[in-house]
Amino acid sequence: MSKLEEFLTELESRIFKFSHSDSRISKADVGWHIEHSFMVLNAVTDALAKSDPTKCKRKFSIIKLMVFTFGKIPRGKGRAPEIVKPKNPVSAKTLQELLSKTRVKLKELEGLESGSYFRHPVFGDLRLQDAKKFLIIHTKHHLAIINDILKDTDH
Repeated sequence: MSKLEEFLTELESRIFKFSHSDSRISKADVGWHIEHSFMVLNAVTDALAKSDPTKCKRKFSIIKLMVFTFGKIPRGKGRAPEIVKPKNPVSAKTLQELLSKTRVKLKELEGLESGSYFRHPVFGDLRLQDAKKFLIIHTKHHLAIINDILKDTDH
């Protein structure tokens, strides 16, 4: 099982707690973080699948170097692009449906060619291997936030 598959299983186990929140940790509730994580996985996979590898323009990014070296996104520093911000009220049913779609996308991700890339708003163009690393770091980041929100409710 890949790390992303493990993370999907962990996100799935949190779906029934979608309405939990803790404003000391995040303005968003657990459901928002779960949906956002699924949306990012799906959007990145779609962008990779549609990319033309000959148009990839890699550039140096000190922020990317730091995030990829330490495997951690600093909390409260980044802003999600509108395309991956949940807009509708979340429910366990909609999260389950999105999870099913995301599992299919994860299988697609494994079949993409190594030259595939997507354009990250801060890191620039990321080829497939770096895109996968980003997805792991990003999903781990949101799982940590979710787990912190739920810390006082898990007994």
